[in-house]
Amino acid sequence: MDRRTQILHTAGRLFSQRGYHATSMRDIARALDLQGGSLYTHIESKEEVLWEIVNRAADRFLAHATSIDPDLPPRERLKALVRGHLTVIAQELEHATVFFHEWKFLSPELQERIKARRDAYEAHFREAIESGVQRGEFKVEDPKIAALFVLSALNWTYQWLRPEGPLDLEALTERYTALVLRALGGEA
Repeated sequence: MDRRTQILHTAGRLFSQRGYHATSMRDIARALDLQGGSLYTHIESKEEVLWEIVNRAADRFLAHATSIDPDLPPRERLKALVRGHLTVIAQELEHATVFFHEWKFLSPELQERIKARRDAYEAHFREAIESGVQRGEFKVEDPKIAALFVLSALNWTYQWLRPEGPLDLEALTERYTALVLRALGGEA
């Protein structure tokens, strides 16, 4: 692992545990056993580190969503979206925590870039639900609200998910998918 990746990994852990504002560059350097000033040979600012963590998490979420065949039946597409979302959270829990909770500390310009990526990601869920409504698979009046409902439930997972917990990723995905499909008026 190169030094920049080590910095991002360590900062992600510290930001997820303490928060962005409660973590200093000195804390990150200390955790890496570096002198504070040497950190700046690899990065320019603390915000740059936050941006990279948040942006890479957005990349992971979007990569899962765009890899799903848009011609899949809506139920299967939604299941794949749920699985992908939970996979990113489970595999990169600390960075997902930073993505969901700390992005608001980015500059307004960077926040807008993340919001645009978030909206593009949300569109995958909305389109799957809209398609399911059109095909009679889902019974919802407002696919946008339904997509936000599903994402809200999924997003909160970072608060309680623990890798050593009683549910593995597959079992968690099955339970979430069943709940989501029932909530949308489809069969689980």
